[in-house]
Amino acid sequence: MSLTKKCIAEFIGTMVLVVFGCGVAVATGCVGNDGIVATALAFGLVIVAMAYSIGNVSGCHINPAVSFAMLINKKMSGKEFIFYVISQVLGAIVGAAIVALLFGSFENLGGNAVQSGVVNAYGEGPALAIGLIAEIVLTFAFVLAILGVTSRTDNKIVTGIVIGLSLTLVHLLGIRLTGTSVNPARSIGPALLQMMGGDFTAISQIWIFIAGPLVGAALAALLYRFIDGRKNGNDEKNLQSPDNKTEE
Repeated sequence: MSLTKKCIAEFIGTMVLVVFGCGVAVATGCVGNDGIVATALAFGLVIVAMAYSIGNVSGCHINPAVSFAMLINKKMSGKEFIFYVISQVLGAIVGAAIVALLFGSFENLGGNAVQSGVVNAYGEGPALAIGLIAEIVLTFAFVLAILGVTSRTDNKIVTGIVIGLSLTLVHLLGIRLTGTSVNPARSIGPALLQMMGGDFTAISQIWIFIAGPLVGAALAALLYRFIDGRKNGNDEKNLQSPDNKTEE
C-alpha cells in the first residue's frame, strides 16, 4: 500500500474520531455518569469502526502516540512516522472544524484540560503534574493493549474490538482527570480551534497532552519489546532443552 493512501486513511480516521468522539462529548457535556459513559463509548466505538474500515490500509493508528510506539518497535520508518503524524493532526483539525460547524460555536469542541476536581484537590500548579502523570499512565495501558493484541495474526478478527474497548476503559477513568487524550492529535485539533473562539485553556495545557501520551507510548513500547523478547527467548531455550526432546 502506498504511503499516500496510508496517509489519506489516517487523515480520515482521525477526523472521524474527533467528529464522533469530541462531538458526543460536546453534545452530552460529559455531565454525570451518563455523559461520561456515552463519551467513553463514542471514542471506543469509533476505533472499532475505523479499525475494520481503514485498518487494512494504514493499520488505523489515528494517534501519534500509537505511531510513536510502532516507530520505537521498528514497525514503521521515520518517514512514515512523520507523514502519519502530519495526516493525523490535519485530520483532527478538520474534525474539530466539523464539530464547530455542527454546534455553531468554537468555544467548546472537546478540548483537553486538567479537570476542576484535580485542581481543587491539588492546587493549580501540582494539578498539571497530576494531569501529566494521568496521561502517561492512561496511554501506557492503552498502547500496551494495542501492542499485545496486534502482535499475533491470530488476533486479527478481534483486534479492533479489543482496542476499542481499551480506549473506552481509559476514558472511563480519565475523563474526570484530564478529559482523556492519550492522543496528541485529538487534543491539538480542538485546542487550536477553541483558541479561535477565545478559549485558551486547552492550548495553554497542550504540552501535557503531547508529552504525556508520547512518554506513555514509549514506555509501553519499550516494556513490550522487553517482555515479548524475553518470552521468545525462553520459548527458544525451552525448545532446545534436553528435557524437551521430541521423539523421532
